[in-house]
Amino acid sequence: MIRCCTLLAVAAAAPAHADDWPQWMGPRRDGVWRETGVVKAIPAEGLPVNWRVEVKGGYSGPAIANGRVYVTDYDRTAGELANAPNDRTLLAGRERILCLDAASGRLLWKHEYDCPYAISYASGPRCTPTVADGKVYVLGAEGNLTCLDALTGRLLWAKDFKKDYAAPTPIWGFCGHPLVDGRQLICLVGGEGSVAVAFDKDSGKELWRSLSASESGYCPPTLIESAGVRQLMIWDADNLNSLEPATGRLLWSQPLKPAYGMSIMAPQVADTKQGRVLFASGIGRVGALFSLAPTEPSARVLWRGEPKTAVYCANSTPYIAGDVLYGCDCETGFLTAVDLTTGDRLWETGEPTMGSRRGRHGTAFLVRQEPLEAGRTWLFSETGDLILARLSPEKYEELGRVHLLDPTNECFGREVVWSHPAFANRCIFARNDRELVCVSLAE
Repeated sequence: MIRCCTLLAVAAAAPAHADDWPQWMGPRRDGVWRETGVVKAIPAEGLPVNWRVEVKGGYSGPAIANGRVYVTDYDRTAGELANAPNDRTLLAGRERILCLDAASGRLLWKHEYDCPYAISYASGPRCTPTVADGKVYVLGAEGNLTCLDALTGRLLWAKDFKKDYAAPTPIWGFCGHPLVDGRQLICLVGGEGSVAVAFDKDSGKELWRSLSASESGYCPPTLIESAGVRQLMIWDADNLNSLEPATGRLLWSQPLKPAYGMSIMAPQVADTKQGRVLFASGIGRVGALFSLAPTEPSARVLWRGEPKTAVYCANSTPYIAGDVLYGCDCETGFLTAVDLTTGDRLWETGEPTMGSRRGRHGTAFLVRQEPLEAGRTWLFSETGDLILARLSPEKYEELGRVHLLDPTNECFGREVVWSHPAFANRCIFARNDRELVCVSLAE
């Protein structure tokens, strides 16, 4: 374990704004890093490593809150991992929630429970922990939802989606990152009438349940605002649904059915020349841009993607800047820029996803750096590289890269690391199936 004390001391003394990263995609769940005092380019000599600690398998990203890091993994005790896309792997082991000191990586507590796996790509949990109001909420790959005291790790309440809701485990596991909204913890569950369920975040009591679908899908619950109304977006395997967050009442629904039930990316909303719009897409070249009505909660299709237009997202969620959409296409494997007015592709490149390799599901996780007008974007590549680039309608411009972690998983015959990083304390926190690393990005 490596510690750069001097660098940390200098960073701590700097007059800079610091944020936590207490859930998937950051404090506002929008993939924007708002801290100041961070580097504007990656130097050729690399970046200081604050520490590395051992972890087990998992796709779940870390969450950082109040000087602590929360991450989940899977301690496999029996069975052989084999990533066959359409086959479930049978494993024995324990899912674990680890709490570490953010400054040193020292283990503060852990909570674990037996959890046999019968899923595809079974290395470990998928969902980033959600930390709020002194509690940490964790959803495991087989549907075990736990609420723990964030300080001590004491179990406060738990649910089992398979037993409590007769929810079948999706072939690629439960993936919808839990969402805290006021007193509610909103989860993608599954089962008849319970695709989405809201729990009292303090007691675990069910507050409402909503929707039925052929499959629950994998998309995290997402809050938007349109027509002056807060709306909860639930994208299941069949439809893109807007619910009233307080009650689960359906406001509107549009058909959007990706292949294999793989609704994954969080729908993205932005104000453009066409008004307020919403975009969602997935595997099978299924995607659409919707116009959101200004006076009432409703949506209509502006365009649907064609084989060589739009961008079809899977592992990572894209973002909209102005009238341009930037995201990783699961069919080509390329980072792609799309004109939102027409759906036409402006440019595409495999440099920040697979490098010189070619294949499907090329992945880089995108996080924008404020000020957003500069176009600076952090990309964590499936090759284990951290890249800083400037994205514009004209081009992809790389401002430097550094290798953080070796890929320890596999997809379609190539080595990958598919885990969304966290940005907090002027650092990046990233993991593979063997270690969690904290690297300084302090100016």
